[in-house]
Amino acid sequence: MDFALSDEQLALQATAHRFAEEEIVPIASECDASGRFPMEVMEKAYEIGLSHITIPGEYDGVGLSMLDAVIVTEEISWGCGGIATSLMGNDLGLGPILVAGSADQKKEWLGYLTGDFHMTAFCLSEPEAGSDVAGLQLLVEKDGDDYLLNGTKCWITNGGVADLLTVFATLDRSARHKSICAFVVPADTPGITIGKKEDKMGQRASDTRVLHFDNVRVPAANRLGEEGQGFVTAMKTLDVTRPSIGALAIGIAKRGLDESLQYAGDRKAFGSPIAGFQAVQFMLADMAKDIEAARLLVYQSAWMLDQGMHASKYSSFAKCFSTDMAMKATTDAVQIHGGNGYTREYPVEKLMRDAKLMQIYEGTNQIQRMVIARELLKGG
Repeated sequence: MDFALSDEQLALQATAHRFAEEEIVPIASECDASGRFPMEVMEKAYEIGLSHITIPGEYDGVGLSMLDAVIVTEEISWGCGGIATSLMGNDLGLGPILVAGSADQKKEWLGYLTGDFHMTAFCLSEPEAGSDVAGLQLLVEKDGDDYLLNGTKCWITNGGVADLLTVFATLDRSARHKSICAFVVPADTPGITIGKKEDKMGQRASDTRVLHFDNVRVPAANRLGEEGQGFVTAMKTLDVTRPSIGALAIGIAKRGLDESLQYAGDRKAFGSPIAGFQAVQFMLADMAKDIEAARLLVYQSAWMLDQGMHASKYSSFAKCFSTDMAMKATTDAVQIHGGNGYTREYPVEKLMRDAKLMQIYEGTNQIQRMVIARELLKGG
């Protein structure tokens, strides 16, 4: 058992952190306030290899392992959780292609993503089907050699800026998970309408949209896997991406700790820095130990995936623990900053707002507990 990062991983970590410091932190507050999507940051990330990081080298991708990917994600989210969500959304969007795509499909679509700068989006959630994936209503019907998609998706990260969508739809709404199919759909396909941009509490730099599908024609060649295998494809994709969600939460929490350490050393009360008060020290200590514990869970689950092991339980451990931790850590960061922490002059209130979404998306933490319990009860 070796807990040391390799020289290559340390260099990767430093590159990602430098990118966050130089390209993300200077615009994070402005993008949060205005809700502006920073496309220029996405393009720069692509240029230096920090976008689509899980595409294998055989398709001209960066080819990072899952452990490498979570190292990058933590550093990027230290700069801004919303921007990190959009960057990570690229790998989530291409995830079903990696999981279920044929050799020809991988060559075509992964090559498309590495050949030039493109954004992707993972289209699973619906107005009445978030946690209950099997209850999705977007209908797919056969029409000759093609399929027609009709319905609505919501809460789609990168929905308004993506060039390529991976879309989940059902052949029979009453059959639930048994009839779900997955498709690759170019975003400019006729019949796709970009709906409203969500005005969110946090992670406001990420583009989150409603997408409408009206008789969207998709060739059979764009179906990923067999009919009815879409539910399994979605679950396998989420198993792979949940460690990255945990890493994203750790980055937010680590920024909260860093800001709190700086503030506690500078801020004086009763004639001395508040860092000398045991009540503040205990909050700092809890933040540090919980971040470390979360990171170990994330690294373990990522390592298991890299070894080809079944990691559903450990991915849920990582996602659930890390995101609950981030919410507590950023709340404590605001508390340490006192009244200043409740103003936008300091970044901790943004961190707290950004952290809240981590407990909700890609499977709420209540759903993660259900996954963990199911794995335990079946002897996992």
